Amino acid sequence: MVREYNVAILGATGAVGRRMIDQLAKSTIPVKSVKLLASSRSAGTVLKFRDQDLVVEETTPESFDGVDLVLSSAGGAVSKKFLPEAVKRGAVCVDNTSAFRMEPDVPLVVPEVNPDALKEHHGIIANPNCSTIQMVMALEPIRRKFGLKQIIVSTYQAASGAGQAAIEELKKETQDYLDGKDMQADAKILPTKGDKKHYPLAFNLLPQIDVLEDSGYSHEEWKMIHETKKIMLNDMNAKDIKVTATCVRVPVPIAHGESVYFTVEDESATTQDIMAAVADFPGVVLEDDIKHQIYPQPINAAGKRETFVGRIRPDYENPGAFNMWIVADNLLKGAAWNTVENAEYLVKMNLI
Repeated sequence: MVREYNVAILGATGAVGRRMIDQLAKSTIPVKSVKLLASSRSAGTVLKFRDQDLVVEETTPESFDGVDLVLSSAGGAVSKKFLPEAVKRGAVCVDNTSAFRMEPDVPLVVPEVNPDALKEHHGIIANPNCSTIQMVMALEPIRRKFGLKQIIVSTYQAASGAGQAAIEELKKETQDYLDGKDMQADAKILPTKGDKKHYPLAFNLLPQIDVLEDSGYSHEEWKMIHETKKIMLNDMNAKDIKVTATCVRVPVPIAHGESVYFTVEDESATTQDIMAAVADFPGVVLEDDIKHQIYPQPINAAGKRETFVGRIRPDYENPGAFNMWIVADNLLKGAAWNTVENAEYLVKMNLI
């Protein structure tokens, strides 16, 4: 008899939480029951799972009694408060916040890339940063076949990375611009809500995602550096692959873009070799036909689970170096789908 699972979704009313409900409904996980959890402010909201109307409940430690699996995207402070309580009560948690990503005993997992790390979990699995996920999806097949020496990434990150409110702010600023009004009055969230100053994103670029640290890097840039190393090399401080990042918020609602420059150990690798490796990797779609102007675009990636890769080309000045362009829906593969997919793998591997 197939085992069925009692599932709780923490942060169910947020942009990612609502997508988790949808992705869970479409997943292969045998679901016995679903409990939707959020703050007291959102309690009472009615959301649909498949053909069922479910009332969102206020989260308490007791909410996790009898729960087998928790899918979480309610903010780092909420995860730190409630997920250990869920684990105490016997649940396995997949968390989409940054709360546990750098904890040495918490696996940081992209299922297509490092599924075996799931075997090391102690009740909590961390979902990587959205930008990291799509980059390692594109680079892992290359690393496996040709080795990787260095990664230099510049991101073009959508407003939705800062939540639904940031999308609404972008829309309002855009209308203000078109109406000849001052956009600054509506800038309350970006580049990051917790910082001192806020700037319009509409018709603008913001080279700051998360807080800027004394090192000169933003917290988002450090996330990409350390998470990439932890996922690929199981060591956030590994020196075997050099990684650096520049993260920029762009006026796109959904789906991040990334320009990635990388060098491989095997300098005999050709552009065609790189393309073939990428095209064969599960969850990755190669869109690279320059004769017909085919390349990944956020407007086409939004709403899709796959990671799209194109514009693969060599650096003719440096043997073994290449450029590529990566696009993925940051709310799906970058968040909700990767979370649910991790849960699917946990079920398949009998780790719950």
